[in-house]
Amino acid sequence: MTSASSTRTFDVRHVQLLRALFAALAAVMITFSPDHSAVVGMSVFSGFAIATALVLLASVWLVYPAGRRWPAAALGLVTLVAGMIGGLTPLRTVIGFFVVVVVWAFVSGIIELVAGWRQLREGATRRQIAPGVEDARPLAPAVPRSESRDAVVVGAITVILGIALLFVRPDFALDYTIEEARQSFTLTGVTIGVGLFGGYAAIIAVYLAIAGFSPRTVAAGAASDPAAAASAPAEQKDTL
Repeated sequence: MTSASSTRTFDVRHVQLLRALFAALAAVMITFSPDHSAVVGMSVFSGFAIATALVLLASVWLVYPAGRRWPAAALGLVTLVAGMIGGLTPLRTVIGFFVVVVVWAFVSGIIELVAGWRQLREGATRRQIAPGVEDARPLAPAVPRSESRDAVVVGAITVILGIALLFVRPDFALDYTIEEARQSFTLTGVTIGVGLFGGYAAIIAVYLAIAGFSPRTVAAGAASDPAAAASAPAEQKDTL
C-alpha cells in the first residue's frame, strides 16, 4: 500500500533544500560584503529569517501530517517574529543585533533540538499491549531517524551560535595596521558577531543541502501510515 507521505508533492527534502538555499544566500551576502556593521548584519538576518519562516510555515500544511506539525509551526513563528523585529530600523544597532540574534538562536535552536530528540525517543519507544508483550507500533507517527538526527544537529548548531555570540563583547574594538597596505583598520565586536552569523549560515547551508540530497528510506516513511503498518508482515513491523 502506498503511504500518505509518498503522495505528497512536497516533503521534508524540499524544506531542507529551501532552508539551505536561504542560508547560503545569507552566507554569501555577509562573506562578500565589505561592511559588517550592525545595519548590514540585521538586514541580512532579517531577510534570512523571514524567508526561512515562510518555508517552515508553508510546510505545516504542505509537508507534515497531523501530529507532526508543531515543531515547524513553532519554529516558523519564532523565526518570523525575529525577522520582523530585525527589520525595524530603530533596532538595527549593535546591541539590537546581539539581542535579537542571540534570543532567536537559543529559542529556535532549543525548539528544533527538543523536537528532533523527542522524535528519536518516540521512534524507539513501544507500549505494552499485554504483560511482557510490546506493541510493534510506535506511540506516535514514525519519523525517519535521519530526519530526526538532522533536526538535532541543526538545533544544536543554532544553540552554539547563541553561546558563541554571548562571548563577544558588543563594545569590543581593536585597532590594527597592515603595513603592506599602509592602512589602519578596527576590528569591532559587531564585526565578529556578524561574521559568526555568516559562518553559521554557511555551515547550515552545507549540512541541509547534504541532508536534502541524501537518499530516503522507504520503510521509515511507510510507518507514518497506520494502514500500511498494519498490513506489513510481522517481521517488518518489528523493524519499524
